Amino acid sequence: MPWQYVVPNIPAYNRDLNDAYMAEKLVLLLGLAASWATSKNDWKKIYAWLFGMNLCYSAASTFANWSIAAKTYYSGSFYDIPLFAAMASLTWIGLRAKGEIPVDDAAETSTSYGVWVARSSMIAVFSLPLFAAWSLSDQAIPQKVRVFRLCLTLLAAFCMGVMIVIRQQLLDRELFRLLQRSRESFDNLTRLQQQIVQSEKLASIGQLVGGAAHELNNPITAMLGYSDLLLSTPLTSEQQTVATKIGHYVRRTKSLVASLISFARQAPSPKTPLDLNTLARTAVQLTQSNWKALDIKIHTEFDIALPKALGDSNQLLQVCIQLLTNSFHALGEHGGKALTLSTTQIAGFCRLQMISAATNDPAAEAGPTPPDPEDTLGLSACQGILQEHHGQVTLERRGNGALLFLIEIPAVPSASKSDSQATMPVLWQSQPYA
Repeated sequence: MPWQYVVPNIPAYNRDLNDAYMAEKLVLLLGLAASWATSKNDWKKIYAWLFGMNLCYSAASTFANWSIAAKTYYSGSFYDIPLFAAMASLTWIGLRAKGEIPVDDAAETSTSYGVWVARSSMIAVFSLPLFAAWSLSDQAIPQKVRVFRLCLTLLAAFCMGVMIVIRQQLLDRELFRLLQRSRESFDNLTRLQQQIVQSEKLASIGQLVGGAAHELNNPITAMLGYSDLLLSTPLTSEQQTVATKIGHYVRRTKSLVASLISFARQAPSPKTPLDLNTLARTAVQLTQSNWKALDIKIHTEFDIALPKALGDSNQLLQVCIQLLTNSFHALGEHGGKALTLSTTQIAGFCRLQMISAATNDPAAEAGPTPPDPEDTLGLSACQGILQEHHGQVTLERRGNGALLFLIEIPAVPSASKSDSQATMPVLWQSQPYA
C-alpha cells in the first residue's frame, strides 16, 4: 500500500502484492492440510475437498499472474478455466456438506483448538516488533514508507492488544462458568453418593428387620393362642383383667411385626383412585376386636363429598390400622374411652384425622409422655408409605395422653359437576360404633 499511495512505485507495489498474496495462499493451504490430517469422519472429507479446491485456485491464480506479467493474459482465456472450476467446486462442496450434515468433533478437538488459537495470537503479537525492526533496518526504503509501516505496525499492535484483552475477559468468564459447573457437579455427585449409601443402609436394615420379624411371628402366635386359651378358663376378676391385657399387648405386638414385615418389603406398587372414607371404615371394622375389648367408642364424621385419592389400598389400609392401634394403646394407657375419625378436603389434599378423647386424670396432665419405641417403629413404616404416596402423617401427643393423627394424601383432580357443586362438605352424623 505505501508504494501505491505514499511513494508511488508501481513495480514495487506489484511485487509486494504478489508476495503477500502468495504467503496468504500458502498459509491457507497449510491450515487446510493440518485440518485434513487431524479431523475425523465426514469432516476429513470436507477438509480434503477444500484443500483440493484451494490448491487448484492457487495454482490457477499463480499461472494467471505469470501470464499477466508476460502480457499473454486476456479475459476468457484458458487461464480462467481452472479458476472457474475451483469456484464451481466450492459451491459443490457447500451443497454436499449441507446434505450430509457431518458429525461435530468439537468435544475431542476443543482443547487443542483453544491452545493453538492462543499460541497463534501470541505469535502474531510478537511478530509486530520484528516487522518494525525490519522496516527500520532497511535504509534503502524511503523515509515516508518507513514511517507509514511503523505507524501501521503500532496501530496493529494496539488493535491486537485490545483483542487479546477482550479475549482474556471472555476466557475468564468461561473459566468461571466451568468452575461453577464443576462445583455443582461435585456437589451433585456428593449428594448422590450419600443417597446411595443411605439406600444401601436402608436396604440392609429392611432385610434385617424382615428376617427378625419373621422369626418373631412364631412365638407371638403361640402367646396369642395361649392368652385366648387362658381367657376361656375360669378366672377371678383380677386374673381376667391381667389376661385381657396380655392378649391386648400380644395382638399389638403382632400388628407391629406385620407392619415391620410390610416396611421391609416396601416397593413401588400401582396406584388407583380410592375412597378414603371406605378405607377408614374398613380399618375400623378390622380392628373391632381391639377397640371392643377396651370398651372404646368410635365416632365418625366422614365427608361424603370427599374426592378420590390416588394410592395403593393395601398399603394405606395398613397405615390406618397401625395408627388406630397406636390410638387404642394410648387410650388404654390413659383411661380414654372415645376416638373420633373425620375426613375433610383441604387445598387439594384428602385429610383423615384421628383424635383420641382426653382423660381427666391429673397425673396424665402433668406433661407430655415420652414416645413409645414400638410407636416410633410403626410410624416410621407409615411415614415411608405416605412419602411414596406424596403425602404425610403428623402426630401430636398432648400432655393429657391424647393423640392426634393427621393423614394427608393428594386428591385426584376431577372436573365433574358433582365435584364442582360440592362447595359445602356434608358430614355424616357423629355416631358411635356399636
